[in-house]
Amino acid sequence: MSDGIDDAKRALRAELRERRQLLSDQARTTAEEGVHRQLDALLARTDVRSISCFLSTPTEPGTRSFVNAAIERGIRVLLPVTRIDGLLDWTVATPDGDVTDGLFGLPEPVGELLGPIAVNDVDLLVIPAAAVDHRGMRLGWGRGYFDKTLGSMERCPPVYAVIYDSELIDEVPRDVHDQPVSGVVTPTQTIVLSPQRH
Repeated sequence: MSDGIDDAKRALRAELRERRQLLSDQARTTAEEGVHRQLDALLARTDVRSISCFLSTPTEPGTRSFVNAAIERGIRVLLPVTRIDGLLDWTVATPDGDVTDGLFGLPEPVGELLGPIAVNDVDLLVIPAAAVDHRGMRLGWGRGYFDKTLGSMERCPPVYAVIYDSELIDEVPRDVHDQPVSGVVTPTQTIVLSPQRH
């Protein structure tokens, strides 16, 4: 990664992290309700049987109520678990399942680990992001877990990043290993993008 791209990513992440930390509890609650509605509608349009999602941190647009509702609807939901080798492992979500702190102190599910390739069987991936641009390029939080996962999938299904409305921006700094997404889900809208695979 070139120093210029690395610096630009670091600066943008810091700005976005600060913006998220300034949100009120009410704004977070409203965002989670909106994301839940948008993701429910996406599932209804795409008729999926199995998805991957993530357990949101307190500053991310909330996904937990959606995960529980998807399980209740009979959808198989895989949740990521970070590994020391830089790959994501996966476990099946259970209603109000146990959560622990993962490698980086972020919330992760407790459950039987299925291995990194388990995600190859899902119909839709719902992933976190710091920002996404109009070309579908995603800025993650810098550890590369989701870029590695997406880059290694044989048949990658649609990938939607969950962000706040203000985090759909004109351009995300891009490096060669960065993977695009198919669309974004925000508290107010779901947008299909036309990512350029490289």
